[in-house]
Amino acid sequence: MRYTLGTAAKATGKAKSTILRTIRSGTITAIKTGSGSYEIEPSELHRVFPSTVAQTMPSHDTQPAEEHHATLRLQLEILERERLRERDQMQATIDDLRGRPDRAEERATGLLAAPQKRRSWWPW
Repeated sequence: MRYTLGTAAKATGKAKSTILRTIRSGTITAIKTGSGSYEIEPSELHRVFPSTVAQTMPSHDTQPAEEHHATLRLQLEILERERLRERDQMQATIDDLRGRPDRAEERATGLLAAPQKRRSWWPW
């Protein structure tokens, strides 16, 4: 079912002159009938102007409210556990990174303090 200028204006909440201006500028394509009126495809109109008419969709939700709340609580608990696991993992990474300079310093002093053996290329 195509819109006329009047029905398009009602569907988008815009003035007829605004819609006509967008048709003339080429932003929206429309068909001009023999009587001089315009016919606009709904998909073409709503591509530019969102619909303001509340389109009620039939509810396919057969889950009772109590079950829905229980499901949401379970999902929240799972997400909370995941968040805590990630937090612990990040804290372990932070602790490891904070300890690295100390371990590097210990290795460096250990290498500097070790006596160097003089090596000869003679095998005997």
